[in-house]
Amino acid sequence: MEFSLSELTGRERDKLMHSVVVPRPIALITTRSAGGVNAAPYSFFNVLSGDPPIVAVGISETLLQGGGPKDTAVNILRSREFVVNTVTEAMIDPMRITAVDMAFGVDELAAAGLRTTESVAVAPPRLLDSPASLECRLRQTIRVTPHRYIFLADVVHVHVDDSFVLDPDRLYLATSEFGHIARMHGNGWYSRTTDLFQAPRL
Repeated sequence: MEFSLSELTGRERDKLMHSVVVPRPIALITTRSAGGVNAAPYSFFNVLSGDPPIVAVGISETLLQGGGPKDTAVNILRSREFVVNTVTEAMIDPMRITAVDMAFGVDELAAAGLRTTESVAVAPPRLLDSPASLECRLRQTIRVTPHRYIFLADVVHVHVDDSFVLDPDRLYLATSEFGHIARMHGNGWYSRTTDLFQAPRL
């Protein structure tokens, strides 16, 4: 079946893209504002380049009931810094709590019970519960629509939990042991990264 996206509504286009592009890694993004630290998950996310190391995050600046935009986009635009924390299956419930629309300035981390520690190169903290965290500085902002952004950012520092580092000199990590999850099609559907297979390059 063929789908002409110009003939679909915005909601229909969004549903189709969510259903076709799966699984999508989840970035549990921490940012900092004058009022504190914010955390929120985004699955329109991926790494686009290894050298230079660049990630992209698509954020829809949803308006809250009070009329103001959500914290993450505002904080990135103001500070130009954020941290991408990877998400494991053990973090599913805390991550879901951070996805709830809360008033500007509400401490999502405390509500979710997520622990933080200071980052090395940026102001926003990283999450202690994540096996890997990418400290990022904004490189470019693409404003797709008045309320939709694509942020391109340079990864300036990477933290990997020691228990997943096999050989630090050769950068060998126990990637399959991270326990990451990814977003699937509809609301509430996720995939695990435990069912793997290998097909060597020809």
